[in-house]
Amino acid sequence: MAIEIKAPTFPESVADGTIATWHKQPGEQVARDELIVDIETDKVVLEVVAPNDGVVESIVKGEGEVVLSGEVIGVFAEGATGSAAPADAPAPAASSEAVSAETPNASPAARKLIEENNLDASAVPATGKGGLITKEDVVSYMGAPSKSVPASVPQTETKKAAAVAPSMPSLDIPGQGRIEKRVPMTRLRASVARRLVSAQQDAALLTTFNEVNMKPVMDLRNQYKDLFEKKHNGTRLGFMSFFVKAAVEALKRFPAVNASIDGSDIVYHGYQDIGVAVSSDRGLVVPVLRDVDGMGLADIEAGIRNYGLKARDGKLGIEDMTGGTFTISNGGVFGSLLSTPIINPPQTAILGMHKIQERPMAVNGEVVILPMMYLALSYDHRMIDGKEAVQFLVTIKELLEDPARIILDV
Repeated sequence: MAIEIKAPTFPESVADGTIATWHKQPGEQVARDELIVDIETDKVVLEVVAPNDGVVESIVKGEGEVVLSGEVIGVFAEGATGSAAPADAPAPAASSEAVSAETPNASPAARKLIEENNLDASAVPATGKGGLITKEDVVSYMGAPSKSVPASVPQTETKKAAAVAPSMPSLDIPGQGRIEKRVPMTRLRASVARRLVSAQQDAALLTTFNEVNMKPVMDLRNQYKDLFEKKHNGTRLGFMSFFVKAAVEALKRFPAVNASIDGSDIVYHGYQDIGVAVSSDRGLVVPVLRDVDGMGLADIEAGIRNYGLKARDGKLGIEDMTGGTFTISNGGVFGSLLSTPIINPPQTAILGMHKIQERPMAVNGEVVILPMMYLALSYDHRMIDGKEAVQFLVTIKELLEDPARIILDV
């Protein structure tokens, strides 16, 4: 029975999407719930899976084509049987070591890349079901430090489960001279670019700085981290949960920082939904922890870890990133010592965390080596006065330097 493969129903905030990757080709056998195609939108990558066991009969929308919500992108033959490769797949070249008969367990897209680049398929680590070499496996293999990536590899073939930092194809090709490669910007990165430029053009952005002594939080963490992890089923106690709780308390004291601008109106929010900026291989995403005032440190840590894993695997949904009244960005994980973060509209402020670094500090007339962190608060001066911004950041500093105040709500 033929079934139409349709794009998912997009939320109102998403106009359309782009076919990123067809993981299955016409004539290829598919198991129920197996991934067929990725559709990239301005916010997330949506996955379309097989409704049942069967075969991909035909593809209506190819990679790179724009699709609308609910639009037919292909046809699926339910219950049909197919081969591990498309019926019209070209026969492997007899002279190519990479596509010899000893390596039949590769997807059609992977075979094509292996053929084009004369790779030894037996050296490519397989992560697919049943030991299948996927297209992402081949691209990842070619992008490894010991390999070089040919200029013919499309940008859409970057591995979804890559490290947190955005992946860039290697261009270190010995003997090839001055190499350049032009690739289309992904929809997600293009959307982020538009929003960041818009924020700088439309908002009156200012940044205020301070520094915080992290020793009290570090001492508290070292004292209780083992007990915390045991009590909360393996959830580890990090620094981010302290910053989130301190931000929530400061937002309650300075509601303008928690507000947003809607046209000529100011919207004050009676809740604190904190966005945590995460860098994924497809671009910057900001999943949101909701109603954080009612969450404990363990809930916050578990929520952040879950979002991190989903971002790494490309599993974040649009609902995960909708809303948010305030954002925290931690450039310190990449070694940043100081930065000026850009607000995430329609929010009016963002907190930037940075690297913890030991520095000599004057304490009671003596020089003491302390683990210090610079803090940055970028804010929209149309909504927030400088006095409020400075006091907000000082409040966070005071709460972190005396973390018992976070627990006691004083």
